[in-house]
Amino acid sequence: MSRSEDIGFWKNLILVSIFFVVTPLTLGVSLFSLFSLKSTSITKKVFASSVNSITTSESGVRVFASIPRESPLVTENIGSTDARPEIVREYLEIYNSPLLPYSNSIVQAADKYSIDFRLITAIAQQESNLCKVIPPGSYNCWGWGITGGGTLGFNSFEDGIETVSKGLRENYLDKGFSTVEQIMSKYTPQSNGSWAAGVNQFMSEME
Repeated sequence: MSRSEDIGFWKNLILVSIFFVVTPLTLGVSLFSLFSLKSTSITKKVFASSVNSITTSESGVRVFASIPRESPLVTENIGSTDARPEIVREYLEIYNSPLLPYSNSIVQAADKYSIDFRLITAIAQQESNLCKVIPPGSYNCWGWGITGGGTLGFNSFEDGIETVSKGLRENYLDKGFSTVEQIMSKYTPQSNGSWAAGVNQFMSEME
């Protein structure tokens, strides 16, 4: 065998050896990469199944939010507060009225007899400057029951609130006197309209 043939033989042998070494290594790397990608894909699918998808209609962006393990319990009690006693109280406080401690009683009586909660306060403002100008010891802030012989008296402000509220329902509203002007025509028929104008104004101040 000549020297050139000997070199060619060893060259071919080296190439064949490299082929048999490199080829399995390449196949191994390829298979490893394939399985790794497949595993990653499966992991993504599992992850995707454990989240909520919330899609915004405007931007088209998909946002993922984790699903809680347990649904939260809503235990807060939602209630509403009647603002009417506070409206009456603030109005009476502005004018330093002796009726100030009775704002709840005024609203309760209004509900009991189905009248506007502002009505007897407005009448008291018109008749007695909210109980500051009344016959001593009468507790009559509303000019209720005025006769030639004097003015009707009550045992207390609460008694007056109850009596006047009931009287407005039974003697006025139930008999068709449903507006302040109509009530005026019976309550104080000598008025030229100023009584109704005043009561309406005071009621509007409590809106």
